[in-house]
Amino acid sequence: MSSVKLGLAVAWPAFWTAVPAKIVFALLLLAAGLHPWEETGLAFLMLLSIPVDIWALGVSARTVFLERLRLQPPDQLGLTLWWQGALLNLVYLPLGYVIESSTKAGAKAGVEQIMEIGLLKSLPVAERISIDLVLWGSVAAVMLVVLALGWLFLFGWIVRRQTAAARASGESYQALIRQWDLMRVPADQPLLLTVFAASGAGLVLLFWAFMPVTTPHPHELYTKEPVKAVPLFKPAEALQKTEKLIAQAEVAVQALEEKAQEEAKAQAKGKGKGKAKGPGQEAASSKAQPAGSDVKAVKAEKAAAAAGRAK
Repeated sequence: MSSVKLGLAVAWPAFWTAVPAKIVFALLLLAAGLHPWEETGLAFLMLLSIPVDIWALGVSARTVFLERLRLQPPDQLGLTLWWQGALLNLVYLPLGYVIESSTKAGAKAGVEQIMEIGLLKSLPVAERISIDLVLWGSVAAVMLVVLALGWLFLFGWIVRRQTAAARASGESYQALIRQWDLMRVPADQPLLLTVFAASGAGLVLLFWAFMPVTTPHPHELYTKEPVKAVPLFKPAEALQKTEKLIAQAEVAVQALEEKAQEEAKAQAKGKGKGKAKGPGQEAASSKAQPAGSDVKAVKAEKAAAAAGRAK
């Protein structure tokens, strides 16, 4: 078996074996207000995932050793593969990120120059964007596949080194499969069931202990301005206010009518006495009239306008 196939045979099942437990840890972190993709949450997730990864690598590697390689797996195989794989990730993943970023940037620059040549320059905007994305995206995708194959090759080489410490098994294929099945069945099943049930209950209690504190408080990235609630419409109060306004309007209208009658009487009296009065007397009589009547008239007009708007 090649190193790439050997690395894929161990890493791929180990990844999907550990995913369910990591999802549980991610939900607990979210309930506690720590996002798994941020610095603090990511650190906690990686620490909690260490025992799960060791167990998953051990199960997957022992299966490959027994079923495909016909070898007896060495002791502490999962722990050995984990720490060696961790060293590989610390060196290879940052280097791969730099290579992928440089490839992407170079591909974009080269495609921009290509798009300025000949007929490509005269294409519509939508077609230019599509061609641009396909060209540099293809180059970036190929480089990503090459980097993934390189990681599988190196991890497979780590797994191949462990085969040197394993001894060949002369048993039949059925005996090896039976041995693998017995490795998955614990010797003390009631103890395993008790631990499994207690762990599940503990995780549920932790989840509900975190939720009441963090649920009413959204993350700061998703906070929005508070929206004022529209007051409820109460028909009874609206009718009462309308009746009050109508009553005020009736009083104002009555006051205006009385004022108009008084003015008419005053004008009639003024016409009768106008011949006997001079210009000075008319001015004196106009100054002698109280100014309060004008103020009352203005107030009455405002009340009538308010009543009209209410209707």
